[in-house]
Amino acid sequence: MLIFVFLQFSSELSDTIWNIRKQPGKLLVLGGGPIGSELTQAFARLGCDVTQVQRNKRLLPKEDPEVSQMVLESFQKDGINVLLQHTPKKFFKREGKDFLECEHNGSSVEIPFDTLLVALGRKANTTGFGLEELGVELSPRGTIQVDETMRTNIPNIYACGDVAGPYQFTHIAAHQAWYCAVNSMISPFWGFKVDYSTVPWSTFTDPEVARSGLNELEAKEQGIPYEVTTYGIDDLDRAIADEAAYGTVKVLTVPGKDKILGVTIAGLHAGDIIAEYIAAMKHGFGMNKILGTIHIYPTLAESNKFAAGNWKKNNVTEKTLAWGERINRWRRDYF
Repeated sequence: MLIFVFLQFSSELSDTIWNIRKQPGKLLVLGGGPIGSELTQAFARLGCDVTQVQRNKRLLPKEDPEVSQMVLESFQKDGINVLLQHTPKKFFKREGKDFLECEHNGSSVEIPFDTLLVALGRKANTTGFGLEELGVELSPRGTIQVDETMRTNIPNIYACGDVAGPYQFTHIAAHQAWYCAVNSMISPFWGFKVDYSTVPWSTFTDPEVARSGLNELEAKEQGIPYEVTTYGIDDLDRAIADEAAYGTVKVLTVPGKDKILGVTIAGLHAGDIIAEYIAAMKHGFGMNKILGTIHIYPTLAESNKFAAGNWKKNNVTEKTLAWGERINRWRRDYF
């Protein structure tokens, strides 16, 4: 349990950090999720001395371990003091200086700071707007309860965005807003159900981390069979030219088939590169179609084609190889 004591130190949230007018000397960031990690690296590259505290054993714990490791190594190169498996206990002052006490492996660790950034998640702001008086129901998570068409329990009231969940992304709010607008006009005769089948997101660290669909962690947890194909962006000409030759494209497919279950990309402009895979999953085309599509050289998007090429190499059957050998032997003998 984190104990907050009223102290006279500068503390900010991800919404208020933009209002500061003085560069922090020692910035302490609580949280190792996307927002905490983005702001940690941003302030470090602006010249701040940054310490990031994360209770989990990894940064970005929802991503696959090797992706989290890439981000951690990048942070360490930037001089960020990343403290994993540190549980915050209390804030205190000593001789006019501010400290956070954490527990780590049974020992107490004291961390000095002058500015605190709290990035431990968000809670929907649903109070004080008259929802209670209208009788609009809330979910157990504190968000506005909506059905598959984004309608609340009041037939003419719809909700979208962070207050409705389940995702807290601007692009998902825009996606939901379309359903709210259209369904509010055609109700009660018809209603479109919101499609969350290919929800993408990106964490804007360096390397940038983008994902859509399943990753390996989730596939294992859900018992879903999968095959993994990877392509190292360090081999990509455009990445080499841009001095960003690091990262990976990781694709999960149905075993023996080219149907894409999910994609994780770590690297420069990963959030842009992944768009091709989002379209593939949304509209039902697989790795063969991506491989057969011309990609401009030299671009970062070529990494998608090369990943599809690796998938093809891994899925060539013995029967196909045997036929190829037989045909080439015949060509040598008769031509």
